[in-house]
Amino acid sequence: MMYSYVVRQGRITRQDKGAALADAIWIDLIAPDPTEMALLRDLGVDVPTLADMEEIEISNRLYREEGLDYMTAVLPGERGDGERVVMPVSFILSAQRLVTVRHHSPRPFLTYPERGERSTLGCSTPHRLFIGLVEEIVARLADLLEGSGRLLDDTTQTVFETRSVRGQGAHLQAALRHVGREAEAMARIRLSLLTIERMLAFYIAAIDEQPESARLRPVIKGQLRDVQALEVHADFLGSRVSLAVDTTLGMINLEQSNAVRILSVVAALFLPPTLIASIYGMNFDVMPELQKSWGYPMALGLMVGTAAATWLVLRWKRWL
Repeated sequence: MMYSYVVRQGRITRQDKGAALADAIWIDLIAPDPTEMALLRDLGVDVPTLADMEEIEISNRLYREEGLDYMTAVLPGERGDGERVVMPVSFILSAQRLVTVRHHSPRPFLTYPERGERSTLGCSTPHRLFIGLVEEIVARLADLLEGSGRLLDDTTQTVFETRSVRGQGAHLQAALRHVGREAEAMARIRLSLLTIERMLAFYIAAIDEQPESARLRPVIKGQLRDVQALEVHADFLGSRVSLAVDTTLGMINLEQSNAVRILSVVAALFLPPTLIASIYGMNFDVMPELQKSWGYPMALGLMVGTAAATWLVLRWKRWL
């Protein structure tokens, strides 16, 4: 799938299907097929494959070739089936246009065309459009971190709830699952921030060749500072996740310990009566109490008395 955009009256406008790609300032490729890749080759753009985009080495993600800057970052998004994934997105930047190549749907690619003119530098040139798109991506990652922070607040409040409620163990297990999912989400965001930081560092090193480099450089440095601040925030949330996991596991262990303690108390209460019943259940010929009319009530009384004495001892020791 391919979308192409032009800038008209300062706004990003999508071109109709079949319009001339040479007029486009932004071409967005989503899982491009061979036909679409051939159209881009006619414009002098060699579109990388998904395997190329997934390479870890910096030389395969950040490079310049035939006057084009190829920059790849890893961004969170959704596939067509709704599955949340983190996949690479390539930005191919030239003096004429910006080409983006992706195989999933990060939300900033859907929202940026509607408000690109409100970005810091606007969207009048490919470089300004690229900076505005990165600005939208960073803002989205900040929103995701904020949402994770709110969910952690709610989860830890549930975990630290001191009153005992029925089914508390199920609530704690659900909280542990929520925290685990958020930990995975924050790890993905942290990876995205790291790749964006590397991409911006590469871009700012090559920006001197642009005629408006003096105007672009301060904005990019500001974005780098934002990314670094978000990385610190992500690390802070990561420490909160560790605390929440440890606390949740501790509360689950306490719940299990309470259950074991109750079973132990019940076993201790029934141990003396069981001993007495075992003694009088032995098959010996000489057991005088068996022949007495008060033998059975005496045995029952001993059982009740020893159980009550055990209960009083446990209360005195404050084990109950």
